Amino acid sequence: MTQAELFAALKTLGLPIAYGSFITVQLPPFITYQFASNDDLFADNKNAIAADNFQIELYTATKDLAREKLLQDKLKSLNLPYSKLETWIDEEKMYQILYEIQITGG
Repeated sequence: MTQAELFAALKTLGLPIAYGSFITVQLPPFITYQFASNDDLFADNKNAIAADNFQIELYTATKDLAREKLLQDKLKSLNLPYSKLETWIDEEKMYQILYEIQITGG
């Protein structure tokens, strides 16, 4: 899977989506995603297999289990294991649900 394919898959969820951040103010719910780091596998002194780590962030005004499940089901359908963190952002009055995934070979 490539970054472009990840974007296309997330876009099917029907929420506003942007890489990193939006240019204009968005009302929740919305999604952002971005490259975080890489854990490439090395062999013979070179990067043998790409392993790019991405963060996908779901923002909601209230706890929204249905949207979380929708996103999680999409990640599962793409065979992308994830870890999940949740934060309440008091200044913004919204929840941030952070999913960490890894795309290999893209």
